[in-house]
Amino acid sequence: MNILVICEKNSAASRIAYLLSNGDMDRNYYFKIPHYEFKRDGDKYVVTGLRGHIVEYDYPEGYNDWGKVDEEDLIQVEPVKEVTASRIVSLLGKKVQDADRIIVATDFDREGELIGLEAVRILQEKKPDIDVKRARFSSLSKPEIEQAFSSLEEVDVNLAESAESRQVIDLAWGAVLTRFLSKTSGHLGKNFISAGRVQSPTLALIVDRDEEIENFEPEPYWLIDALLEKDIEFKARHEEGRIWETEKAESIYEKLEDSDSASITSFEEEEKKVWPLPPFNTTQFISDATKLDMTPAQAMKTAEDLYTAGWISYPRTENTVYPRTLNLKGHLEKLKSSELSEEVEEILQQKKIRASRGRKQTTDHPPIYPIKAATKGKLKGREWKIYELILRRFLVTVAPAGKAMTRDVELDIDGEGFECSGYEVIEEGWMKYYPYFKPRENIVPPLEVGETVDVKDILLSEEETKPPRRYSQGYLIREMEKLGLGTKSTRHQIIQKLYDRGFVTGKVPRATQSGKSVIKTLEAHADMVAKPDMTKTLEEDMQRIAENELDKEKVVDESREMLETVMRSLKKDKEEIRNELKDSLIDQNSVGECPECGGTLVERKGKRGRFVGCTNYPDCDNTYQIPRTGSVQPANKSCPECGAPKIRVYHRGDTEELCVDLNCKYSKDKRFRGKCPDCDGDIMEMRSYRSKRFLGCSNYPECKRTYPLPQKGRVIYEGDVCEECDSPKMKIITKGRRPWELCPNMECPSKKDD
Repeated sequence: MNILVICEKNSAASRIAYLLSNGDMDRNYYFKIPHYEFKRDGDKYVVTGLRGHIVEYDYPEGYNDWGKVDEEDLIQVEPVKEVTASRIVSLLGKKVQDADRIIVATDFDREGELIGLEAVRILQEKKPDIDVKRARFSSLSKPEIEQAFSSLEEVDVNLAESAESRQVIDLAWGAVLTRFLSKTSGHLGKNFISAGRVQSPTLALIVDRDEEIENFEPEPYWLIDALLEKDIEFKARHEEGRIWETEKAESIYEKLEDSDSASITSFEEEEKKVWPLPPFNTTQFISDATKLDMTPAQAMKTAEDLYTAGWISYPRTENTVYPRTLNLKGHLEKLKSSELSEEVEEILQQKKIRASRGRKQTTDHPPIYPIKAATKGKLKGREWKIYELILRRFLVTVAPAGKAMTRDVELDIDGEGFECSGYEVIEEGWMKYYPYFKPRENIVPPLEVGETVDVKDILLSEEETKPPRRYSQGYLIREMEKLGLGTKSTRHQIIQKLYDRGFVTGKVPRATQSGKSVIKTLEAHADMVAKPDMTKTLEEDMQRIAENELDKEKVVDESREMLETVMRSLKKDKEEIRNELKDSLIDQNSVGECPECGGTLVERKGKRGRFVGCTNYPDCDNTYQIPRTGSVQPANKSCPECGAPKIRVYHRGDTEELCVDLNCKYSKDKRFRGKCPDCDGDIMEMRSYRSKRFLGCSNYPECKRTYPLPQKGRVIYEGDVCEECDSPKMKIITKGRRPWELCPNMECPSKKDD
């Protein structure tokens, strides 16, 4: 039998072919597209990889002209599928001619099933009766691939149609809303304003939280604490907790400030087990991975690479319960050659090894766990960090429970009640293996009712109520899951899209002015788009397609009805929306007032790169070139030299504050780092197109003198020059290290060996 195996991408095809052939395979090319051929048990195999979707939905020709097509007319237009990888399709068409069977070996989830079925449907046009099977697996390991190809299943058409309905629905919502908002505000081309069914309610979470923080009015309150001692010092707080009346707090404090003893009126002590964390599903994995200074998108991309290389199981899963077929002890034995061999050996000493369980149990894929042992020599950078996280989480789930002692105390100090709660880890158990989790301990000594302890001090402190915290990216992923926004496979992509569109900024997402403008407009004129309810309903309906409870057409029609309702509301308020968006988007790009005419200076993009221009153009043609890299924000100050606005330029590792006029003496002084030893020019701190800083002569291109600079730390020039080469010497100040002097000249004689 001739068998054509279709994988999701080339890296997966290469590994599957290697595992099935035991490494005895031929790699061939068709228009530079690799595919793999080998014989196995008398059958001839051809294994080829796609590149994700090889066809994509788009509107028919004529409907993509934003100027001629009304957005509302798009809602009922049936999109068409267009081939986006013609050479891959050509290769598949050539190889299927001799094939007796197609085996779909893409990732087993909604998207993977659709990717495989798209290729199958193209090939069935050439060979309608060809046999089609499905290899289902959760890791690219030898045993699992062998098992998958020896027990083939049918392609899950309902699962694929669930993903297909998402494509049709999201295309309509994204295209219609994006066109309307962009055309209404006048932001076309690269500066278009995007909106979407999942993107917009996710952005609304960030915007609404920002607004809650900005509008928060702190309230003052008082706390009274007693510093106590019995063998160790510990604290107790007045039983009222926050005291809102100043007079009352001061009265209690005056009563107690000379107290020297406290009597124990109640004491409860209990030893509790601290159960291990559950296995990783996608949401929990991303949440913990963001603690490693990675974005959700970076964490998922790294995990997908580790999966394809056979190091971990499939990283897109909702399951938090290991399958019974996973031999925990046997799998731990395999991991003894990993970097954490000592930890594995310790866990294997248990008489019985049991795994913790989470609340979600599904049958598509197991939780995320390491498939084979790795060391730092085999994996580098992010790959090692993510692998270690997944390995440690697996060890946690099979490690013994920890133990903690809790102590609850009530005390009396001169007639006033105080309370404290103690929490002390007495056996680390699983916590020993998971440095990403730190228990909050508060040590309280053992006490007895009726005994007295010394009062070392009475502390009165004034505090203020705090606003809610911003959503971290990890917490935002969990909130999206709770509200039904997106899927395990798409949530990290949605967050990244918000950054790419310029709607949020910062490591902890904070809405930009354009992000706020879009959400405030939608909340005022089409609230359904900014709230999670509509999106959650459609997500649930798409899941019902996968479970064969709803037809794809019915769900798509329901979505179109919702979108029509939204568009009627938006169009009714079109002029109001136009004014709201225009005004707020000007505010976002503003760096301050034009010193020539009093207009607004806003950031623009032109043929020569970024610049700042006046909104009163053409009456005022005042412009300034600004740094070509870095995020530019107004400093809300005027330049002391020329009166123009000052700006802050945020680079990856540092921030510089300059006059918007880079030729102004203030800006030049800020970047001056000494005199050029080759000419009469000035050595200035500059940035490359990749935002790397270096030193260069102001007389460039006549003088090409440059010096490299460390990419971290503050650079200070104090007027000194190198005795060996006359280059200006720098002082570098880096956090956690003593300041150090540097001659930036890499060819300086002082740096050469004697």
